[in-house]
Amino acid sequence: MAVESQKKPPSRVRRRREIIDDLSLLLQVLPAHIRGALEQEEGLEKLIEIVLDLGRPLEARMDNRTVYFEEIEITEADLESVVGKVGAFTADNRAGIERTLHRISAMRNRKGKIIGLTCRVGRAITGTVDIIRDVIETGRSLLLLGPPGVGKTTLLREAARVLADELNKRVIVVDTSNEIAGDGDVPHPAIGHARRMQVPSPELQHKIMIEAVENHMPEVIVIDEIGTELEALAARTIAERGVQLVATAHGITLENLLMNPTLSDLLGGIQAVTLSDEEARRRGTQKTVLERKAPPTFDILVEIQSRERLAVYDEISEVVDSFLSGAPLKPEVRIRGEDGRVEIARETIHPEQETIPARRWTGDGSRRSSTPSRVSGRPARIYPIGVSRTRLEKAIRDVGSPVRLADQPINADIILSLKAQRKRQPKKLQEALDQGVEFQSIKSNTLTQIKKFLREHFGESNQGERQGSYYGHVESALREA
Repeated sequence: MAVESQKKPPSRVRRRREIIDDLSLLLQVLPAHIRGALEQEEGLEKLIEIVLDLGRPLEARMDNRTVYFEEIEITEADLESVVGKVGAFTADNRAGIERTLHRISAMRNRKGKIIGLTCRVGRAITGTVDIIRDVIETGRSLLLLGPPGVGKTTLLREAARVLADELNKRVIVVDTSNEIAGDGDVPHPAIGHARRMQVPSPELQHKIMIEAVENHMPEVIVIDEIGTELEALAARTIAERGVQLVATAHGITLENLLMNPTLSDLLGGIQAVTLSDEEARRRGTQKTVLERKAPPTFDILVEIQSRERLAVYDEISEVVDSFLSGAPLKPEVRIRGEDGRVEIARETIHPEQETIPARRWTGDGSRRSSTPSRVSGRPARIYPIGVSRTRLEKAIRDVGSPVRLADQPINADIILSLKAQRKRQPKKLQEALDQGVEFQSIKSNTLTQIKKFLREHFGESNQGERQGSYYGHVESALREA
């Protein structure tokens, strides 16, 4: 991963950040002895969640630590007291406090009785959107990705306010769990003059998205947590009507989202395409390759790597095409410094596993002309026929080859078998060969022959046989995860 700074990296001055958390209102719904214990704890301004589990100690999760109050054991009366003071729990087991951004989520037993509560502190932080304000002002659709707790919803809420109040656009927030605009019928002031449409149950979110466009003439629609195929389809419908979308989705990186069969349509989707022999030779690839299926729903994607660091991918169609072709990605990385200034650099990200030109294996150690054995950006997939899967897995670990086992011949890049097996030509095998899957053979079903094939075909890792040690197994497990 290489980072190259621009000659004159643009920088932005962050406006003064204001944090509105209404923490006192959340503490008021807690029983007196729990509230008193929390108020005596230092660093309460960094409180993220309060966990109340039946029969277990009170738990307070801070920004950088977790505090357990062993002297306070949560009882049924404690849970009932909190439930009685918050709004009704909806189908997604979430409730809130009127005119606040706090969220109370319930855990139930098999009979439906509440046995645990997670009280999450909601904070409206102004000034966070300045790091991507220029992106929002373009009027193009923007998708935010990132792990839980990194600030996606906070950024989304602030974006709705800026678009409505400062850019004077007609903004509608589709609020599934009242997490963006708070609980109650009156939305929280954090979204400014943006309007909010509540969703009665999560499975109806896609319908409310379409209703917002059809009934209320928005220029911008803000959506939190696109997570189903129907919601992805609704987002495409909205974008095709010329409405700007600002949304978050379930995923951490561009690659995660692209490989998600449910949500990949947000980026245009991917499909397997079978090339002619001539085209495959011209491209230098195998016959079956991955290509983008359709224009992307969103124009810009932002990976929120931390609260102070973002990676911006512009022109998603070109980015996806580059990714599928194996070319390195070059996102624009924005880092907010301690002084509030935002520095912008260009980062080059190479695929974890680059395409390795495969040397044709004949079974006797000779090599033929080179052709890539797998789709760029992922390990090769081998389906063994007549070869021990256990021995093949051990050989992969020992040699350190970028290889995974396929579940079916048709899903493989290479079929590995014994020489005698080729003559039998079973129907399942022939179907895969007709689709352009390579067939490679070895002399005998021994660990030595399998290792020899892997070294000749893929080369050996830098660590060689050390991959078979304890450390090799750990690295192999991490690579697979």
